[in-house]
Amino acid sequence: MNISRGEKQFRIVNYGFLAILALLTLYPFVYVLSASLSSSAAVASGEVVLLPKEMTLNAYQKVISQKGIWLAYANTVFYTLVGTLVNLLFTVLGAYPLSKRRLALGGAVSMLIAVTLFINMSGSFGMIPFYLNLRDFGLLDSRLGVIIAFAVSTFYVFLMRTFFQSVPEALEEAAKVDGANDWQVLWRIYLPLSVPSLTTIGLFYAVGRWNSYFWSMIMLQDESKLPLQVLLRKLIVEMKLTEEMLNVGDIAAGISKETIIYATIIVSILPVVLVYPFIQGYFVKGMIVGAIKE
Repeated sequence: MNISRGEKQFRIVNYGFLAILALLTLYPFVYVLSASLSSSAAVASGEVVLLPKEMTLNAYQKVISQKGIWLAYANTVFYTLVGTLVNLLFTVLGAYPLSKRRLALGGAVSMLIAVTLFINMSGSFGMIPFYLNLRDFGLLDSRLGVIIAFAVSTFYVFLMRTFFQSVPEALEEAAKVDGANDWQVLWRIYLPLSVPSLTTIGLFYAVGRWNSYFWSMIMLQDESKLPLQVLLRKLIVEMKLTEEMLNVGDIAAGISKETIIYATIIVSILPVVLVYPFIQGYFVKGMIVGAIKE
């Protein structure tokens, strides 16, 4: 196929723009990685621009030697795995009935659920009543509270409902003729067909769980229950733990507050970076399938 001169020029400009955009997006991550592998003197003097200078792993050794880091890491893994499973369970159980026309007052129920989309939990309008509810239900300062308080997202319920509505009703009717009940139809027909959508939604839930710190910081007082992101905030904002972690030998070894912070950031995001490439195919497919209804 012949490509016109204008199309060639457009592709060159388009690819060039996307390449620059990709570099701008990746550079902060590359800088943090390089700084975490560099000596404190090189970071402080501004010598680190793209590649590590005076490469060393001392900052990582200092980070992984802290008991609080590993406990916070374990808490984050627990909140992410268990929380994501709970999120998917409630999302499926909410979306499946709403996708059925035979649901009594289904339109009214959907409207009531949609109202929650307009309540911003980050603002005072929704944050204060939400906190008071958590307190009254005894969910403050507990791992169960962190998981149950954010057990479902209305947006993902509607996204999942849209996918369920795209499944041909003939499949359900055939299963009902063979004697299947609603639970069997959901488990044996809908869930196997919705793996891409579930993977996509699960990825969003998992990333949100992994990166969340605001409500965990507010709800949790016991340091043994804190997730990694809350501890990371203390390292970056409060600068208290880094002062306790450093000693004269560490400074002599080229370790500083900045290198410890950078190393902690890399440790905290590494699992997401490693897992995402293996499920990005499901991610793209799930977004397309879940957004289109025939």
